[in-house]
Amino acid sequence: MSVHDYVQRDATALADAVRTGETTAAELLQLALQQSERAQPKTNAICKLMEREARTQLTRLAAGPFAGVPFLIKDCAQDYAGLPTACGSKALSGVVAAEHAHVVRRYIEAGLVIFGKTNLPELALKGVSDSRAFGRVNNPWNAAHVSGGSSGGAAAAVASGVVPMAAGNDGGGSIRIPAACCGLFGLKPSRGRVSSGPGFGEYWYGASSEGVISRSVRDTALALDVITGPEPGDPFLVAEPGVVFANAVTRDPPRLRIGVTTASPIGMAVHAEAKLATENAVKLLQGLGHEVEEATPAIDGGALATSFLHIYFGQVAALVAEARAKGAGRAEFELLTRVLATLGGAVSAGALTMQLLKWNGFARALARFHARYDMLLTPTLAHPPVRHGQGDPTAAEQIVLDMLDRVGLLGLLTRLGWLDGMIDKIARDSLQYVPFTQLANLTGTPAMSVPLHWTAEGLPLGVQFTGRLGDEVRLLQLARQLEQAQPWFDRLPDWVRSG
Repeated sequence: MSVHDYVQRDATALADAVRTGETTAAELLQLALQQSERAQPKTNAICKLMEREARTQLTRLAAGPFAGVPFLIKDCAQDYAGLPTACGSKALSGVVAAEHAHVVRRYIEAGLVIFGKTNLPELALKGVSDSRAFGRVNNPWNAAHVSGGSSGGAAAAVASGVVPMAAGNDGGGSIRIPAACCGLFGLKPSRGRVSSGPGFGEYWYGASSEGVISRSVRDTALALDVITGPEPGDPFLVAEPGVVFANAVTRDPPRLRIGVTTASPIGMAVHAEAKLATENAVKLLQGLGHEVEEATPAIDGGALATSFLHIYFGQVAALVAEARAKGAGRAEFELLTRVLATLGGAVSAGALTMQLLKWNGFARALARFHARYDMLLTPTLAHPPVRHGQGDPTAAEQIVLDMLDRVGLLGLLTRLGWLDGMIDKIARDSLQYVPFTQLANLTGTPAMSVPLHWTAEGLPLGVQFTGRLGDEVRLLQLARQLEQAQPWFDRLPDWVRSG
């Protein structure tokens, strides 16, 4: 098999080729390494190569549905025994995992050959992947633009043909955002569908879910079959799907009623291309016989964003405190991480609990919406993939924040409310391009980004569908129907296709 043949097949097809003897797992690994060597200078998608571990896996390859297919895991919450899980941070680069995460073990049991870890922002905190420890990830479609985050390395690796699918996780859009930036399919499963253990019970209070970014819907469906199901000690269970996802996805969905909106839930501008992507998706859906009308859940988007940011700040504070207890120095963390940790530390337990209690209201309001509509359609992003550095705090803001943090005044001034304006600006800047994705995380519902649009400048821009809790089947069936009506698998950057 040539590299060209390798790039033209999804994970399911590659597994079939191994099963029939057309190729071998060792040959596929070599092809993946060859394509990675070609792509890495352009994308910087992989932060740790695991060739030795992969060759060890070949000696005891599991006879699962993906047997022999090369694969990448994300360097966050996806522990691989004997290796550090750095989470994009110099501060955590020496913390070695004692055992595999359950989801990693299941990937290996499915026969996937893990040969590397993908790049991400420090502590998976942003919608762009630009860690100081491992460098920024470039979008394979245009290196001047971001690949999204936090699973930005995973998306860049898939879009550059290194692997047909890669592992991600999603606590605020971290599968869907990079999928939308890179022209890929990304599904965030329901809360509890996939175990976060044993290192975590409910990662980010259950807002985060494990999943994959892929080029084909059938790959995602089969991967979900592989990783679905509880593990002993998991804090909660979601209803069993009752079907095999890989089988269910071969059938079209029934006629669906879909509510659509392109208005930003936090009241900020939405780019004309994001609106056009959604409008074109509406036409495609209507052509397939689905009913689509303007509708939105009765949820205060600003309140939801505030609740999300409180959780976000609090989690950073806890993660930094845990790392420091293991010997990490505060200066080893990036400025934004230190600032967010200070902000999180300045929030009282009562204030954090009050924000957590609001999740119930958001979930019930969305459930009322889903009593009438099967899905909610929005843009995935409010803006096409931005250029590197766009939306970052200004140099002057960074100097002020660094100075206040170093002298210990940042926490005090935050508690006194004197920095509310600056904090609000940081919050607005961080969410202005990605205001649509957090709803599914706080409510625990499944959501997907589908690659149906490319901008006039040739950049991908996905649209998002949010479904009922536990109903990944309908989402996957619709995605497969859309994939057949408007195929995207063969849309790759020119430099990838020409290889």
